[in-house]
Amino acid sequence: MRAGLRGLTTRGRSFLAAALAAAISAGILGEKDLLRVAVLLAVLPLLAALYVGRSRYKLACHRSLEPHRVPVGASARVVLRLQNMSRLPTGTLLLEDRLPYALGSRPRVVLERLGAHQASSVAYTVRADVRGRYEVGPLVVRMTDPFGLCELSRAFPGTDRLTVVPQVVPLPSVRLPGEYTGSGESRARSVAVHGEDDAATREYRRGDDLRRVHWKSTARTGELMVRREEQPWESRATVLLDTRAYGHQGDGPTASFEWAVSAAASIAMHLRQAGYKLRLVTGAGDDVDATEGAGDGLLLDQLAEVRMDQRVEITTLVQHVRQRADGGLIIGLFGSLSTAEAELLAGLRANGATCVCFLLDSSAWLNLPAAARAEADQAHDAAALVLLQAGWRVIGVDHGGRLPALWPQAGRGSQGFALRAAMAETVAGGAR
Repeated sequence: MRAGLRGLTTRGRSFLAAALAAAISAGILGEKDLLRVAVLLAVLPLLAALYVGRSRYKLACHRSLEPHRVPVGASARVVLRLQNMSRLPTGTLLLEDRLPYALGSRPRVVLERLGAHQASSVAYTVRADVRGRYEVGPLVVRMTDPFGLCELSRAFPGTDRLTVVPQVVPLPSVRLPGEYTGSGESRARSVAVHGEDDAATREYRRGDDLRRVHWKSTARTGELMVRREEQPWESRATVLLDTRAYGHQGDGPTASFEWAVSAAASIAMHLRQAGYKLRLVTGAGDDVDATEGAGDGLLLDQLAEVRMDQRVEITTLVQHVRQRADGGLIIGLFGSLSTAEAELLAGLRANGATCVCFLLDSSAWLNLPAAARAEADQAHDAAALVLLQAGWRVIGVDHGGRLPALWPQAGRGSQGFALRAAMAETVAGGAR
């Protein structure tokens, strides 16, 4: 009963207040009929509190997300299944699922009645325009009487997680440099092309099949040699994401950083489908290797939570890449760079890796005066020239640039020569 009285709604409390006022008036005026009205007004909310407070329903709830991972701007369907585990039918139930602000307002669904051991399902949709991981729930069930005089809440502690990943756009097929680098089992090419006598060999290792012993090479070297008919090769790629806060401009889904994150996800998924062994490195220190199984989900989940950081510098990113020199193809997505930062990145070419840079002119995301625009363009061109001279393939990205249209430039070996000359003239003219 106490719980029911604490759950009186504004309407129920108003009834009690009206009953008290009517009782006082009846005492002053001596009107017995008014006293009967006061008793009726007081009995209704008290009976409602007794009814709701003594209701001990056993409810079970199950929530499912379809799907658990969605791209930015897409919708997910949330299904709630509520079952009455008791023998008594329920009254009116108001379901309210708690959601973070980014997923919209809290959905509210009314269930008029659930019979004994009866179940009912309701569904609603959520949509997020911002990357991240969001907790859906817990579910709050509000039980009320038919007149809305008393209301009690019960919460189910279970929650589910919705992951909103960057938008992935399809990219055209382009033959990229550094396709065959390192060793592995993903690709193979023959190295014994001149017949049995010229077969490539190596020293015998414990566990090798004795049927692969090459006796002519064994007799010539005096050591047991085995035939190496095929040498496995694999394609390796490293995607670098610049997370420096001062390297990007804009705010929200239209910021330059969001363009870079979406581009990193699109390039990573494209290379994964092409059979590359992929590594994702961010300025925040994230270093993710995509495995055969859950590689796609692991990469997208990591990119769903990546954020800009004021403390991150290009030096940190370069150090993380150099901790494990995989060689192969390096594709970087960078915000605005100074010439000193570009010189640090130029050192990544030391191990013979093929480097491609998508250099965002983040100042294009701002409305700058003419003088400031000219200064920003000059700094952008100077940084690009440093990378070009170091052997990087530089692809400039302006506000509104579409990655599918820019992607073919990553495979053009001769691209950048005309740009290099034009930038050299620009920088030289600025110096004069």
